Amino acid sequence: MSDFTHFDAQGQAHMVDVGDKPDTRRIARAAGRIVMQPATLATIRQGDAKKGDVLGVARIAAIQASKRTSDLIPLCHPIALTRVACEFAIDAAANAIDCDVTAETVGPTGVEMEALTAVSVALLTIYDMCKAVDRGMRIENVRLLEKAGGKSGHWVGQ
Repeated sequence: MSDFTHFDAQGQAHMVDVGDKPDTRRIARAAGRIVMQPATLATIRQGDAKKGDVLGVARIAAIQASKRTSDLIPLCHPIALTRVACEFAIDAAANAIDCDVTAETVGPTGVEMEALTAVSVALLTIYDMCKAVDRGMRIENVRLLEKAGGKSGHWVGQ
């Protein structure tokens, strides 16, 4: 299991030691999508959902989630985020909302998990706020788009 950094030579889970790694600027972008019924999307677009501004609340949830990632992912380091941006794009043809999150820090470890957690929670928040009218919504394709910084350098997904 030596290829997996969260396992030691005996196969035991552990938190990776980042104490000797230099602080560098690190950025990660993640994305995902929620697909819904046309009427649900129309309600969100019009801003008249019973629970309020769905996308505004989901944006705040994404930012909060990014800051709490180490509380949710057992071996994830708590890090000081310098920026989190959450953007939504409506795809009317697919009855979907795309979420894109960028997370940034200056430190010894990356922010991929913070970006992925933020996207996941943003989409879950949309689901929660709209589930009374559309329980069949689907969260899809949550993935890392890009990361930069640190020893492994710049990576861009397919």
